[in-house]
Amino acid sequence: MAKAGAEIDPKEFYPDVKKHKGKSRDLPLVDVELRKALEEYLTFRLEKEHSLSPSSPLFITQKGGPYSPNTLQEHMALMLRYWAGIEKASSHSGRRTVITDVIHKQKRSVKVAQKIAGHVNPSTTLIYEEPPEEEIGDALRKLG
Repeated sequence: MAKAGAEIDPKEFYPDVKKHKGKSRDLPLVDVELRKALEEYLTFRLEKEHSLSPSSPLFITQKGGPYSPNTLQEHMALMLRYWAGIEKASSHSGRRTVITDVIHKQKRSVKVAQKIAGHVNPSTTLIYEEPPEEEIGDALRKLG
């Protein structure tokens, strides 16, 4: 448990990784700005609440409790629509975008996208993989 004014070790606040069939799904938090924002948020929470534990909810409602899955999903969709201007956004939009970006823009294998998504079966990852229209046209033009 961390107290207000104490140094925050973000490692203490990583949630337990649920294993699927004995396989870990650890992903590094590589975005420096995101890591910094989360550390600042934890500092704010510690100053306000004076104690946190790794089992405390990361994001809380106005009443100070944990979000229900449906409410969190609804809030995520609203933020994407109104703050990011994404018309048909859902809480799942980002997941689809990440998987597609990894495969098409980064030219990584489906196996890499599968690992990021935490899918056991690559066919599950392929459901999310949607080739951009220009890529389909380009492939057809190259046929001759």
